Amino acid sequence: MFVRPWIKPGAKGLEHRIGGLEKQNETGNVSYDPVNHETMIGLRAAKVKKIEDCTPLATIDSGSNKAKVLVLGWGSTYGSIKTAVKELLTDGYDVAHIHLRYINPFPKNLGELLHNYEHIIIPEMNCGQLLQLIRAKYLVPAIGYSKVQGMPFTTIELKNKILDLLNT
Repeated sequence: MFVRPWIKPGAKGLEHRIGGLEKQNETGNVSYDPVNHETMIGLRAAKVKKIEDCTPLATIDSGSNKAKVLVLGWGSTYGSIKTAVKELLTDGYDVAHIHLRYINPFPKNLGELLHNYEHIIIPEMNCGQLLQLIRAKYLVPAIGYSKVQGMPFTTIELKNKILDLLNT
């Protein structure tokens, strides 16, 4: 599907018009046509997908690119995950850590990386939104570990959960 380029604000003849739920493809006029709405939804989805081309690839923060357990994190869980994984690696455990900085779209290589691990655990300070996205998109049996108590994960909490997986 063709993705229209972003237009610089104020470009002559391409002024933004406010009003209505949807704009007509090409003209920008307000449109309530269902077929046009479907077209515009597709165009917006293609624009978001195209962002993948500029998004850095996911990298392994700690550990190897193949381990028994991968801890996949994002956002504020970084410090606790990093410390827990680092301590477990020092103790000789087969664990790795990837921390996402881009979620929509995900980095192009994320699926390939995820399939290298026997177990994936996703610690989140919510009810598991990333877990749902990862399971749906990559069809991996990731395990969620949520904490919604307004307090960050402690290193020992994460280490204990990771050790539980390592011992399965």
